[in-house]
Amino acid sequence: MLRRSLLALIAGAWALLVVGPAIAQSNKTLRVVMHSDLKILDPVWTTAYIVRNHGYLIYDSLFALDAKLEPRSQMVESWTVSDDQLTWTFKLRDGLKWHDGTPVTSADVLPSIKRWTEKDTLGGLLAKSTKEMKALDDRIFQIVLKEPYGLMLKSLAKPASVPLFVMPKRVAETPVSQQIADTTGSGPFVFKKDEWKPGEKVVYIRNPDYKPRSEPPSGLAGGKVAKVDRIEWVSIPDSQTAINALLSGEIDMIEQPAHDLLPVLEKDKNVEIVIPDKLGSTYVLRFNWKQPPFNDVRYRRAAALALNQEDFLRAVIGDPRYYKVCKAMFGCGAPLETSAGMEGMFESRFDDSKKLLKELGYDGTPIVVLQSTDLAVLTNLAPVAKTLLERGGFKVDMQSMDWQTLVSRRAKKDPVAQGGWNIAMTAASAVLLIDPVNNHYAEASGDRAQFGWPLDEEIERLRAAFVRESDPKKQLAIAEQVQRRIISEGVTMPLGQFLQPMARRKNVSGNIESPVTVFWNVEKK
Repeated sequence: MLRRSLLALIAGAWALLVVGPAIAQSNKTLRVVMHSDLKILDPVWTTAYIVRNHGYLIYDSLFALDAKLEPRSQMVESWTVSDDQLTWTFKLRDGLKWHDGTPVTSADVLPSIKRWTEKDTLGGLLAKSTKEMKALDDRIFQIVLKEPYGLMLKSLAKPASVPLFVMPKRVAETPVSQQIADTTGSGPFVFKKDEWKPGEKVVYIRNPDYKPRSEPPSGLAGGKVAKVDRIEWVSIPDSQTAINALLSGEIDMIEQPAHDLLPVLEKDKNVEIVIPDKLGSTYVLRFNWKQPPFNDVRYRRAAALALNQEDFLRAVIGDPRYYKVCKAMFGCGAPLETSAGMEGMFESRFDDSKKLLKELGYDGTPIVVLQSTDLAVLTNLAPVAKTLLERGGFKVDMQSMDWQTLVSRRAKKDPVAQGGWNIAMTAASAVLLIDPVNNHYAEASGDRAQFGWPLDEEIERLRAAFVRESDPKKQLAIAEQVQRRIISEGVTMPLGQFLQPMARRKNVSGNIESPVTVFWNVEKK
């Protein structure tokens, strides 16, 4: 790490000599290097965060979580709920328009909710409790339930991995198995599809017809005021090149600079480091339950025995200021933090792993581990997994690709020989994992679940009980049972918690404290 930092210092100095003083950029255009390239445009079709971030720019939501993680109205002006808690009536704000100038109506909202419920974990639970949805007029619609559903507003305000973005009726009626082609939204920015060049840049312009709420911004809620006219997501895959571009003023912001290059940025008087997401993120490892050998729980347990969190965190993050070992499925520092089921886990018990594989008669068939090559915050996960699993007795075939290709690859349920996979890893915002229902890596509903498609009726029974329970102590007891089951069955392996700083030039300000990178309220002087 020290060697890389030294090289970074030299490269940064050389770049300044070559480029000269900071390059003047228009204060109406914000140029940002995001964590990944945008190749998919449908925020319902995939859980990739870059597509979610794209969605927050061009779409709006009915509700949104504020800085205290409480749901607040966004597109909705007001709502009521009947005494029996079964009929929810919502009224849209006046003046909402699509980017083509036509009004947003209840007829758009209902298919948007339906398409979302077919993909999202919370949405699926809401759908099970729903009797019917109907539009009463252009601005008023109802959700009528079969049984009380205490998570209504939190569900409609869910920030990821699949938020409820409202789309025009003609778009929202696209089958969830098919990607949308029309990117018309009603959000604060407009996607310039004609300027979109995958692998090069993505362009958004301010929506002049957007009507922000009057409240100040708080988390993902409140007034979404666009203070720049144009946003360009610039693709610079190489971390050092991106750092040099920020130092020279060619770009204004790096969403996720490599942790081991932060010392370079910290020394520059024109750059500042900020941490918009104070709770941080969690690394997770997922087994493919559809294909051997991990369709057998005993092989999942053998792999889990070989893992430890410290090796992953040290290899990827490096700086202890930004990471911590966290044996808690629902986040360290979160209300439902528990160590239940974690006894003896993540201690790299290689001998135990080898012994179990021998008992199983493992034939040495390589397991395919997917590696993302273009996200610094993920790149070193797969090499560490390969080393640990091999020390535990497995043979490993690590296959490398860019993140968007990996996202498409991990959606395949095909046999490994036909382009499938065995192990994939990612990171998820800790705030989105705080309970058994919000945590989409706790779901074990088979084909409806996240990549890996775990299927466990006991976990689903417990998650349903959590939805119905309102007593915090009983909720914690259920969360402990869910966590024990997740670990014992190999649904998800948490690999530690970390903070992801953002780097920006000091003439840029206004980034909102939020688990999602958004660009309203950001200004450039």
